[in-house]
Order: sequence, then C-alpha cells, then structure tokens
Amino acid sequence: MKRVYPDKDYCIGCHICELACLTAHSQSKDLILAYTVERGQTGLSPCKHVHEGGPVCVALSCRHCDEPACVAACISGALQKDSESGRTIYDRDKCVGCWSCLMACPYGAIARHPLEAKIVKCDLCFDRPGGPACVAACPNKALKQEER
Repeated sequence: MKRVYPDKDYCIGCHICELACLTAHSQSKDLILAYTVERGQTGLSPCKHVHEGGPVCVALSCRHCDEPACVAACISGALQKDSESGRTIYDRDKCVGCWSCLMACPYGAIARHPLEAKIVKCDLCFDRPGGPACVAACPNKALKQEER
C-alpha cells in the first residue's frame, strides 16, 4: 500500500499541504471559500499538520499503520483497518470523542475537531483522482506517496 511520508530535509514549513488538504476536504473545493467561510462555520480542519521545532519542519499525517494503535485504542469502533485497501478508516458517526486514539497514535497524526467532539485524520484523499492533495501541492516535494 502506498502511504504518504514526510521528508524533513525538504520541508520549509510553508503549510501549503495544510491548505491543499483543507480545500480537498471542503464542500466548495475552493481555497478561499474553504479557508474563509467553511473553516469558521463548520470547523473544517486539515488532516495534515505541519510541526515546527526550531529550524526543523515536518508535515504530520496518518501513516495508516499495518497494526494501528489508534484502532486498538478506539472504544467505539470508529476506527477500523481496511484489509483490502490497507487504509485506517474513520467513521465519524461512531466516534464518541473519547480521544483514546489521539493519545495512542505514535505519530501525533490525529487531531481534535475544532468545534465537535470528533477527530480529524488523514484519509489519503481516497476519493480524489491523482492521490493525496498534500503530495500534489508540496512545492519542495517534501511529501511523497510511496511503498516502503
């Protein structure tokens, strides 16, 4: 299965990956509307977050682990490993907002939804032709989708 991997040596902390993710998951699919309107009204939040620590930046997102700790920690069954695609799938209707997955994730890739007692995590843009929006948008190719 292809996963998204960050390369901290090339990340410049521009946050374009976050904006691409926000737009790809918005209803309008328009950057300006997603950022100015949908983000405030619905709590639309990017699945990817750029972590900056001094001179080092790295974009963090779900690694869709082979044996995800978040799935094991999820008490409601909102997180499941799809054996066919290899993705770790999130069912927001089942999520009870206990944050167990957030604490269990070794990559810090799961975030709280800003307005609801839910989580936000990468879905690899499964319904987007051409793969993850963050990978396509990264100007320095600091994000790569590949098999490892």
